[in-house]
Amino acid sequence: MWKPDRLSDQPLYQQIADDIERRISYGEFPPGSLLPSERKLAEQLEVNRSTIILAFGELRALGIIESRSGSGTRVSKFKWGATPKHTPNWHRYAEGGSFLPNLPFLRRIREALQQDKTLIDFASGELAPDLAPIEEINILMSENNYTSYLGYDNPQGYLMLRQQLVSYLSQYRDIQTTESSILITSGSQQSLYLITQCLLSPGDAVAIEDPSYCYSLPMFQSAGLRLFRLPVDHKGVRPEEIRSLYKKHRIKMVFLNPNFQNPTGALLDAKRRIELLDVASELGLPIVEDDPFSLSAYDGSAPQPLKAIDPIGSVLYIGSFSKIAASGLRVGWMVAPHSVVDRLADARQQMDFGLSVVPQKVAAQFLSSPYFQPHLDRLRMHLLYKRDLLIEALQSELPELVRFTVPQGGLHLWCKIIPDVNDNKLLEEAIRRGVIFVPGSVYGSDSGYVRFTFARARADEIGPGIAKFAAALKAILS
Repeated sequence: MWKPDRLSDQPLYQQIADDIERRISYGEFPPGSLLPSERKLAEQLEVNRSTIILAFGELRALGIIESRSGSGTRVSKFKWGATPKHTPNWHRYAEGGSFLPNLPFLRRIREALQQDKTLIDFASGELAPDLAPIEEINILMSENNYTSYLGYDNPQGYLMLRQQLVSYLSQYRDIQTTESSILITSGSQQSLYLITQCLLSPGDAVAIEDPSYCYSLPMFQSAGLRLFRLPVDHKGVRPEEIRSLYKKHRIKMVFLNPNFQNPTGALLDAKRRIELLDVASELGLPIVEDDPFSLSAYDGSAPQPLKAIDPIGSVLYIGSFSKIAASGLRVGWMVAPHSVVDRLADARQQMDFGLSVVPQKVAAQFLSSPYFQPHLDRLRMHLLYKRDLLIEALQSELPELVRFTVPQGGLHLWCKIIPDVNDNKLLEEAIRRGVIFVPGSVYGSDSGYVRFTFARARADEIGPGIAKFAAALKAILS
């Protein structure tokens, strides 16, 4: 007899509901026929009766079965009739398709944050409202007209924003480019999505850092790509590993976050940068450089991107406002050869006919305003303060149970728990106690690692939040 798969990500009750619906559609249970009782079915399938109640509730909501007190549960006559008729099984459609859902841990974190607004948030990778330039943007919006034209714009993005980015990239990132080599996107993730969908093919092998934020993005698997890992140490990736992966797997592209890497905070060593570009040029291998955190360098000296020292054009450069200004603007950019920009602009136009002009105009005004540099200075100061609060709390609450390297920029602190713990148990216990974080396994690491993001929580929440985490960890270890 069929049994539900307890190792599946699909809930047991949903598996059971789907199986009963199949058996009804195959005629095993004709319209009006009596179904086994909840208790009997629970015994047959070796599950709790509450699971069967949930499965019957799902089928009852679809009108497939009906229950009457004293008469048991029967297949609906009105739903099926002499000739069975179906309402589309939207659950199966939602489970299908080639675009995979987010990882279970990330869905659980999102669900917990939506359900409990009081959770102290060390999980969300975005700036808190007090770190965003809200007042400055409000002033700019009151002083400028952003609604003079609201039609479709150039598929590459708003021209004035691309022109401002040429100046910004030259001044702040030492990257020399032109507006025709810039594609505006709705953030770094859309840039990555366009690259994986348009420049690569199913079955292609690509290299990502280990651990890596890319590992948490199902878009790579959805595109049918094979992922191979480049270990990250305190100096970043080792260039010789790229040559090794190329020989073994013929990798087609390398995805890197060399400055204050997410999640480890590592900074790619200057010597390794040169060696890495040499390897890439030797192999004709493109590098996708995701650079969201450089301007958050706490000492104000932003590390140079690979793109700035790329002599032959091996690097596709991705940037975003999300980590330095406001994630809600949904403005990012890519610097790439003209042929790549044209290809991706065409694909993006098929998706959405281009981005909203209004946030692009706001971003362009903010970049050229006298508010931008003071905002960066204030952002760095506050991030450094929050980082130090987090480190002080960890050293006070868990001096012997966590190990970490202090980052010099970015929004994250990467911690190793000593000894190893079960990620799921620790996350659930932490949520129960009022704090949330991202388990390291989301980024491809072994269990027992934790990423704390200190940009989202308020300064006065950081100490209490770590105290709650410490209590959860000690409860699990005991």
